Amino acid sequence: MPVDTMTNEPKFHSSPQAIADAYEACTKLARAHYENFPVGRLVPRDMQPHVHAVYAFARYADDLADEGYAGSTRTQGASDVMTPEQRLAALDDWERQLLAAPGTPGLHFIFVALHETIRQLDLPVGLFTDLLSAFKQDVVKRRYANFSEVLDYCRRSANPIGRLVLLLHRVRDEELHLLADKICTGLQLANFWQDVGVDLEKDRIYLPEDERGKYAVTEEALFARRYDDSYQRLLQFQVGRTQEIFDQGEALTKKLRGLLRVEIRLTWLGGTKILRKIEALDYDTLNHRPTLGKSDMAVLFLKALAS
Repeated sequence: MPVDTMTNEPKFHSSPQAIADAYEACTKLARAHYENFPVGRLVPRDMQPHVHAVYAFARYADDLADEGYAGSTRTQGASDVMTPEQRLAALDDWERQLLAAPGTPGLHFIFVALHETIRQLDLPVGLFTDLLSAFKQDVVKRRYANFSEVLDYCRRSANPIGRLVLLLHRVRDEELHLLADKICTGLQLANFWQDVGVDLEKDRIYLPEDERGKYAVTEEALFARRYDDSYQRLLQFQVGRTQEIFDQGEALTKKLRGLLRVEIRLTWLGGTKILRKIEALDYDTLNHRPTLGKSDMAVLFLKALAS
């Protein structure tokens, strides 16, 4: 077996067929989630396997953190629900496989593909470890003291995705990456305010504690689904600030070309549309969850193309 002369450790290599099979499995997983993952359709065919590998990595880890499925994704038939301690251990193992040498025996198929993508496109592994740190945080942290804590979570849970999308398209300009951070943070925040009621069912509150105090919105009121002027003003403030963050990132959609420009514009339009839907509900996301329907997506896609 070949040995790395610098470390004297065995050098492993996945066969071309094993890599091809791994990419195919990642593609099947991604396509099974296309209702939540339309972006994979907007990239050139030769880039799709790389996008699917990145998506599969994040999807699987998110399922471990959020759904608590042991050793399987929803598309593969969920099995035993895990305790928080087991979820963290599973995510630790996911990180171990991420950091393992490419071709190490026993790797999940996702890493057979992902390691090849990282090698070919020279992707920073730190973006993937940031994602995993956010997934682990979801297991143990359910309250946020202030907006800075929320932003730190967004930096690790959302911003790496935008940067990876740009890197997959070989866009490495840090100025553009910073603009992508704004869009991704805005999208994460919009999802938080959209899902206040849903997150309460998981005992999660992303509304900062200090701002809830300022608007006199107690935890008791949230769990009682008490929609009143206080909650309305709190959500109105969150939506307004999130729109400002989106606006700071909009310039990215004008600095890109081709399908990538359409993809990013569609993301921006989708996030801001969610904010408009929250406004149309008079900010009552305690009892209603605004969503984008097929007709909404069709209109947004045409707008993205027209831009």
